Amino acid sequence: MQEYLRQLPKTELHLHIEGTLEPELMFELARRNGIELSYASIDEVKAAYRFDDLQGFLNLYYQGMGVLRTRQDFFDLAMDYFKRAAGEGVVHIDMHFDPQAHLSRGVSLETVMEGLLEAKGQAETSLDLSVGMIMAFLRDRSAEEALQVFEQAKPYWNRLDAIGLDSAERDNPPSKFKALFARAREAGIRRVAHAGEEGPAAYINEALDELDVERIDHGVRCLEDDALVERLRDEQIVLTVCPLSNVSLKVIDQLEEHPLPQLLEKGLKITISSDDPAYFGGGLLENHIACHNAFGWDEGTFIELNRNALDEAFMSEERRRVLLERLGKVSER
Repeated sequence: MQEYLRQLPKTELHLHIEGTLEPELMFELARRNGIELSYASIDEVKAAYRFDDLQGFLNLYYQGMGVLRTRQDFFDLAMDYFKRAAGEGVVHIDMHFDPQAHLSRGVSLETVMEGLLEAKGQAETSLDLSVGMIMAFLRDRSAEEALQVFEQAKPYWNRLDAIGLDSAERDNPPSKFKALFARAREAGIRRVAHAGEEGPAAYINEALDELDVERIDHGVRCLEDDALVERLRDEQIVLTVCPLSNVSLKVIDQLEEHPLPQLLEKGLKITISSDDPAYFGGGLLENHIACHNAFGWDEGTFIELNRNALDEAFMSEERRRVLLERLGKVSER
């Protein structure tokens, strides 16, 4: 089954490119940029990848991205992951990135965008990998700053597939960013948001109603509200669930207890993703394998999950047609 899952053409809708920074590359970029890390070795960094909650992870996450300074750094970060993902059978990635986390430490928006866009272009020509661009905003920073950064990014709007909302969910409801998402809708830019991970199920409804998003990142707490589950099923709102992330951040204690099987049984449109693979135990292939081991899912379930992801991915219709055909051929074997 493991080799089947490796060969399966997989689509990822929920990936934070800063969360792909492996310790080896972190040290390499620190040396390149003359930055002294607070860790003496790669093993010491890996030992720190044990978190009690989302905030514990975010503290290390923001510290780690401090090595990203130049356009080349952002290019190397993205290409390092794109090559790894393509080697594991990933054919499309919708990639979140966090401009505020870089602007706040003096890295220009142009540096971030040009490095990531160059990597996207190279991946799409050399790796048989398509990449969607989601500019994500940090919900624990002010709504005014988010709107300012969005306007600053206007020269790049035509290169964005969507905006998103991420970072510390608790006490930062979606409605805080209503003006930002309304502005994005006005600009013709699609919208997604993290909701229902550490925040309550009510945040999922709020993201749908107040922000007019088309998909929910995480969303596992929807099961606390039967009416919401019915709404998600009826409207076929996709949930981009991140199983290994949920275990790492103590959303659930162990994968065998994850509500994923229940979400599928209720007819919800589910996909699986890796979130921040360098920190949470691996990429999309590892998440597939872990779900097979925990739930005993068969080939048909994984084909369904990846078809769901392909239906919702930010890609050209021609690319979608090609990848759906490729997935269909796998299902016929």
